This record gives sequence, structure tokens and C-alpha cells, in this order.
Amino acid sequence: MPRRTIGLLIPLALAIFVVQLAAEAPLAKIPRIGILHPAAPPTEGVSAFQQALREFGYVQGQTIAIEYRYAEGRSERLPDLAAELVRLQVEVIFAPAPSATRAAKQATSTVPIVALDLETDPVASGLVASLGRPGGNLTGMFLDMPELGGKWLEFLIELLGRVPRVAVLGDPAIHAPQFHAMDVAARRLAVPLHPLEVRAADDFAQAFEAAVAGGAEALILLSAPLISRHRGRLADLAVQYRLPAISLFPSFAEAGGLLAYGVSPADTGRRGAVFVDKLLKGAKPADLPIERPMTFKLVINLKTAQALGLTIPPTLLFQADEVIR
Repeated sequence: MPRRTIGLLIPLALAIFVVQLAAEAPLAKIPRIGILHPAAPPTEGVSAFQQALREFGYVQGQTIAIEYRYAEGRSERLPDLAAELVRLQVEVIFAPAPSATRAAKQATSTVPIVALDLETDPVASGLVASLGRPGGNLTGMFLDMPELGGKWLEFLIELLGRVPRVAVLGDPAIHAPQFHAMDVAARRLAVPLHPLEVRAADDFAQAFEAAVAGGAEALILLSAPLISRHRGRLADLAVQYRLPAISLFPSFAEAGGLLAYGVSPADTGRRGAVFVDKLLKGAKPADLPIERPMTFKLVINLKTAQALGLTIPPTLLFQADEVIR
């Protein structure tokens, strides 16, 4: 065979050999992230979490795989969904809700969990050993409820120009810590509270009637999937029963509620991605300090204020991050 032909065949054979090796080699394993959520998709926080991961350079199906498990409003499904994620051997579980956090923690003591919990004291509840060194398989962001509850009450006092009797609406199945936190804040400010328990949307009207009958002059809506799903209806009921109302999420004011003060789900979702990125790069959840939200947003709906016959004090308007006219 001519030497020139041999010279051409050798590189060709090498190329074929390399292609065959690549075809036969096992595909590189990409990390799996489990998302566990009590609501139905899509959610603002999860969307922000996904976007932040993309900004970190993670590409779904190429550099990461994401397993979604939504309970679609049925929190009793969360334990089974959490167990599914553990069986799939995900590298980390993102649990952006208190009920999801508890379900994930019950399902595993080894898979890292990133929690976004705006209701629970993580130390008092036993989820972590301390804020600085969680010490187990869970880290993330938790809210200081007594401090937040105190701000809600202060805004209502400033709005009405006096210390009002305040009704607090919540789901007793998940809100015991929040009711306690509100009680702590109310005692500090000498505000009389009237707790109202709701377990289903059918309980709303009766709860509002009980609030008015009990002399309530304002209303606080605690955070829960039930309340978030029906925020528009609750905003309408607050106007109907002439109760100035405040809640945690800006979406309440956007849906017609008078006031909202709290954290943005998008902000917390992005922060959750920061935790996940650190864990995927080798950090241990036991060593990642628990964070508190640093950015809070006050939203005031002037249309609702007008419907309630209220004039918002200039000092309160000055503090607002957003005013809906």
C-alpha cells in the first residue's frame, strides 16, 4: 500500500476509535435537585429560583436535572412526595414553604435541605441546633415572626392613629407558632388581639362576622397556602366588613388588600438558589448559617383605602415602597 495512503488511514482510524470510545463511555452524572412545594405550579418563588440557577450557569437537562413535586394545595401529600425525592437520590431538596420543610426533614436526615420558611422559629422547633451552625442536613432562610408581627401592628396603629383591637386570621393546623409570635408582639405594644381560625375557604365569611362582632378594628392575615390562594376574596371581604387588613406578601395588596409588608417571594427564591449552588459545590448544610430576610417591602393600595373611607397618613405613605393608585 502506498505510504501516502497509510498516512491518510491512520488519522481516520484514530478518529473512529475516539468516536467509539465516546459512544461507549457512560454519560457523566449530573446533579439532581428536588423541588418540594405545597402549592400548584407555577409559583413566583420557584420561577425566581430557576432563573437564579440559570444565572449561575446551570442548564436544565445538561448540567442539572430538576425534579418537581407540587402538592397542588393538598399539604397531606407532601410526606409521600418528599419520600419520592429521597428515593430518586436527589443531591438537595429545595423546600420553599414551612409544610414542605417539615415533610422534607421527616423524610431524610442525610439529603441536604434548603428551606425557605417564613413562619417557624428553626431553633425552637428543633429543625436546627443554632442559627450560626445548623448542625444537621437543613439550612436556608427563616423569618423572625415576632419582629415582623410587631411591624404589622405598628403600621396599623400609625394608620388608625390609635391602638386598635386587631383580629388575626390563620389556619390552626399550621399557625400555632405564628399565633404565638403575634401574641408576643401584641403584648409588647399593648394591642388586644382576637385570633380567628379558618380551615377552609368556607370559613372565611364566618370568621369576618366573628371579627366584627368581637369589636375588631383591623385585621392581620397570617401566611398560609389557604390564605395565599384566596387573597383576592379575602381582600374583598376585608372591604365588605370595613376592616383595614395587612398581610405578608405584596400580592395581597395587588389583589385589593389595603396593606402588605414582608418579603418578596422572588427575592427569597433567588436566595434559595444561592444556598443550592453552595451545596452543589461541596458546602455542608451543617456549616451554612441560617439567614434572615434583609429586604422588606411595604405596599399600600390607595383604591382600597378610599373604599374603606381611610386617609393614609403622609408618614406611612413616605415609608411605602409601592403605592397602588
